[in-house]
Amino acid sequence: MAKTAEKDDKKRGAKGAAGHAYDASSITVLEGLEPVRKRPGMYIGTTGPEGLHHLVWEIFDNSRDEAMGGYANDIEVALLPDGYVRVVDNGRGVPVGIHPKTKVSALETIMTTLHAGGKFGGEDSGYKVSGGLHGVGASVVNALSIHTVATVHQDGGIHRQEYKIGKPLAKVKKIGTTKLHGTIVKFKPDAEIFKEGIEWNLEKIVAHLRQQAYLVKGVRITVIDGRALAKVDDSDCFYLRDVTGFSAPSTAFYFEGGLKSLVAFYNKHQESVHKNIFYVDKDAEGVAVEVALQYVDDIMPRITAFANNTYNSEGGTHVTGFKTALTRTLNAYGRTTNLIKEKDENLTGDDVLEGITAVISVKLPEIQFEGQTKAKLGSMEAQGAVSTVFGEALGAFLEENPDDARSIINKVLLALKARKAAKAAKDSVLRKGALEGMTLPGKLADCQTKSAEEGELFIVEGDSAGGSSKQGRDRRTQAILPLRGKILNVERARIDRMLASVEIRALVIAMGTAIGDVFDLSKLRYHKIIIATDADVDGAHIRTLLLTLLYRHFRPIIDGGFVYIAQPPLYKITRGKAIAYAYSDKEKEAVLKELGVAANEIAEITESEEPIEVSEEEEVVTTKKPTKVNIQRYKGLGEMNPSELWETTMDPARRVLKRVNVDDAEAADRIFDILMGTDVASRKSFIQSNAKLANLDV
Repeated sequence: MAKTAEKDDKKRGAKGAAGHAYDASSITVLEGLEPVRKRPGMYIGTTGPEGLHHLVWEIFDNSRDEAMGGYANDIEVALLPDGYVRVVDNGRGVPVGIHPKTKVSALETIMTTLHAGGKFGGEDSGYKVSGGLHGVGASVVNALSIHTVATVHQDGGIHRQEYKIGKPLAKVKKIGTTKLHGTIVKFKPDAEIFKEGIEWNLEKIVAHLRQQAYLVKGVRITVIDGRALAKVDDSDCFYLRDVTGFSAPSTAFYFEGGLKSLVAFYNKHQESVHKNIFYVDKDAEGVAVEVALQYVDDIMPRITAFANNTYNSEGGTHVTGFKTALTRTLNAYGRTTNLIKEKDENLTGDDVLEGITAVISVKLPEIQFEGQTKAKLGSMEAQGAVSTVFGEALGAFLEENPDDARSIINKVLLALKARKAAKAAKDSVLRKGALEGMTLPGKLADCQTKSAEEGELFIVEGDSAGGSSKQGRDRRTQAILPLRGKILNVERARIDRMLASVEIRALVIAMGTAIGDVFDLSKLRYHKIIIATDADVDGAHIRTLLLTLLYRHFRPIIDGGFVYIAQPPLYKITRGKAIAYAYSDKEKEAVLKELGVAANEIAEITESEEPIEVSEEEEVVTTKKPTKVNIQRYKGLGEMNPSELWETTMDPARRVLKRVNVDDAEAADRIFDILMGTDVASRKSFIQSNAKLANLDV
């Protein structure tokens, strides 16, 4: 019996559970660019909008690397009809000669082979410094595009090759002569890969390329939006802007000041503490270090870091070196000049970072990142290089600019005093056990589950909405926290003042993470924090105040995908026993049409809480009696009864939630500065510029 079972196990192991043989022939080998199309997310992160735009960054980065090497100073990026993108640089041009290993043109090798490029091999490679690590950029874009054309101007000749889904349609061919030099890559992403659509976000592209223009000073970057044109014939031209008769909106960037100009751009809505912007650009230990900084009258630090022009959202070793040198240098200068008295304690890292706007950029021949996303630099040599170069230069800057130095030291000393006051206030609250979760706020109607993954916290506006939502909720998983009125604007408020606010303290306690240096994301009590405010001006303001609080002091909660905005309906439409909800005016019209109300009569219907008589055309109805249609316009969540609130806003099976994401942290930071800061002129200008985009019910 045992032997029979053993034989059966061996057979099952050879053939598998389904009886299929598992042998050498079962191993699939993906050749060429097949892996890219099979698993595009491994190469561009996602096949959504972010991944789509990543294609532009990959091709642009090749041009930018030419500029970083000093071989190019003019790059043009154009959006064309039918989803095409065209990127041009006046660099050396991709080599077109026969590659000794692949036995085909180097251009074809780069465009059709993963891990092929001029960014390997150290000093003997085509680039001493580059943003790309793996040499997959052009080939990945080619693999994920339905059509690609690469044109090279080099050594007096124009060479071209076309591709379809990564495969060349013919060999590289010389098609003419030229006096120019550079590379043109034109591609159209494959809709079969990017199923959400080929929709380019011009603002996103402009913002990214503007940032790159600051990072590579002295390089002109032009963005052209030619999507509205009927057709663009670029077969015989280099730059589109030079074509006779070509007309399309364009934006150009050119900055000689480098990071110094970028800091000035970041601070244009801020009040600076000192006049001169600190700037250094110097090499040390084989690492190019560029740093610019300026303090502003604010409490939030803004540090932006780049390694080989790649944005490092999580910082890294270069940021560590910067912070160490900043704290050490300011303490030393303050003591030497007696601006920091003997009785005063030393400045800490938190003190010297308050209100700082700094940009750090390093360039290394061999670079290491922590993780696949390049969000954090891991190269240890960057830490020492930044610490040395920045520390020495900042010390000299303080000596040469005594007025600026005094303003900076006074700023950080004020931060030190405020930190002590905030710590005393926070410790007072902690001693009472409030932020440790020992005493949940009385207004919180908590849920029964102890599982954070299941728990949902609805933050609602006012007691009336709180009452309805408490009655309509699923008590097992849904908690309700009603807030009274508008919470404190925390854009410029310190923690001691924040914790003095009853509403903010209640929210902090309810979430369970604590705040400041004792913040702990693992203690978050709910994995869905849902902001449910009314669909009016006051509701929008309260939502903005809450988002400001979460963005400034609970950013990991947003980054973790735990924050949502509820979308309650605007209308309840009833006809007989049929009930429908509409979330916009357009949706209301569609619902009325579905319910059988004639299109030409929709305009005659007025919003009311009383039934309205609607006469209908003969072809629309089968009865001669007029049908009663009731359209109720909700002004707030408090107007809904518990059952309505449940089925429209709280029922997981039917509700509409929008997750809050921060796609561009720098842009989000500037928007919060404008909307919630003290620069009234900028806020007024922003409101006037965007007034037509607002959909408000006053």
